[in-house]
Amino acid sequence: MSTRHSFLAAVLIGVLSTAVAGWSQAAPAAEVPAVPLTGGVNSEDRMLTPPPVSGADYPVVFTSEEHSNFLRGGITFDFAHSDNVLGAGVTPVSDNSYSIWPTLALDETTGRTKLEFSYAPGFTFYQQTTGRDETDQNLAVDYEYRLSPHVTMRLRDTFQKSSDAFNSPGEGLFNGVSGSLGATSNLVIAPIADRLSNTGNAGMSYQFSANAMVGFNATFGNLHYPDPGQVQGELFDSSSQVVSAFHALRIARRHYLGVAYQYQRLLAYPGAGTTETQTNAGILFYTWLPTSRVSVSAFAGPQFAATTQPALPESHLLAPDAGGSLSWQTERTALAASYIHSIIGGGGLIGASRAGAATAWARQRVAKGWTAEINGAYVNNDVIVVAGLPDTSGHSIAASAALTREFNPRFRVQGGYTRLHQIYANISEISQYPDTNREWVTVSYQFTKALGR
Repeated sequence: MSTRHSFLAAVLIGVLSTAVAGWSQAAPAAEVPAVPLTGGVNSEDRMLTPPPVSGADYPVVFTSEEHSNFLRGGITFDFAHSDNVLGAGVTPVSDNSYSIWPTLALDETTGRTKLEFSYAPGFTFYQQTTGRDETDQNLAVDYEYRLSPHVTMRLRDTFQKSSDAFNSPGEGLFNGVSGSLGATSNLVIAPIADRLSNTGNAGMSYQFSANAMVGFNATFGNLHYPDPGQVQGELFDSSSQVVSAFHALRIARRHYLGVAYQYQRLLAYPGAGTTETQTNAGILFYTWLPTSRVSVSAFAGPQFAATTQPALPESHLLAPDAGGSLSWQTERTALAASYIHSIIGGGGLIGASRAGAATAWARQRVAKGWTAEINGAYVNNDVIVVAGLPDTSGHSIAASAALTREFNPRFRVQGGYTRLHQIYANISEISQYPDTNREWVTVSYQFTKALGR
């Protein structure tokens, strides 16, 4: 596992040696950069990196919740009831679980840098199935550095260790909504299985004139099941390397048009073999920013894939790569949604897949101290079949609804419901009992300390 997490280590070492850390839940994809450009490019001339090529998630927070330069700590207690705590491979068993989540978050912005950091270890105890007791890890780092008035570098990394797909301080099956090329979770979930996941991203953008910019992004991901017996040899380790470059033009004050090239190397490790898919795609994208809090994007282009497996001939596929996304923020409403149709990594399946995926997240302040939120995702995975291997195509549907009561800035209570339904051919671990229903209540206490600028 050392090579699989080398990128995480490199990012952490680089970040921690540069400055003191900082944090926020999600970096705005369509917000004016915190570090102003100078030296010939004023605030009216600044270009934003369009969401299809930014590599960042949309913010699902109210404008009144956006803060910077703070230290935040706290603890969350979680009580949950699930009707399928042993996973889908056996007759469903209901049980109650109790979790404790200490949390730490830091955010610091200077004239040239913005550094965000969060860490949340978790401890979960089951009332009856005590053999499922677990410890979890959630770590995120996001570092942005303005190398010059026109050049910005960004490094991001997330790491998660868990035995339960539902276990996180936010009780979510996915962490955010992204409008980027190929940025989708295929949502293939073994509800109860030890797993380690790591995703790192490095990017740079250069605004070389008042209305033109270029940039690149490189993303590395790894998924590992330490105990293959927990997934019955039907879900597998995987890894991915994705590199893209783009050129964007501001054709009007609020309209961006650009082209991008993307290369992917998607690997799955079924048994002793390796299934590898390499893709090349040429993309045309468009972004409309009617206000600083609203973003609408679309992209489309051809994608060519070549799939290989030892001792078998190479197979080829030409398919469309397309998608769209939107984000909207106000003081009382936050909404983000995206759809993508693309060849992506299998994320546990026997190989890469042609995926159609929709993701949405909405929050609404319904009264003073009360917030309602819903989120959901649908993914259809059409696995690129290689001769001699089983077809594990299928689909997943997940949805959550929650209501939060904030009694004061430090104390809040949340209650909610999550449902997961998934069907995958030749994966009995999932398809034998495809449904999981979960109800939960969380109680959170946190403190916030402002940091000096």
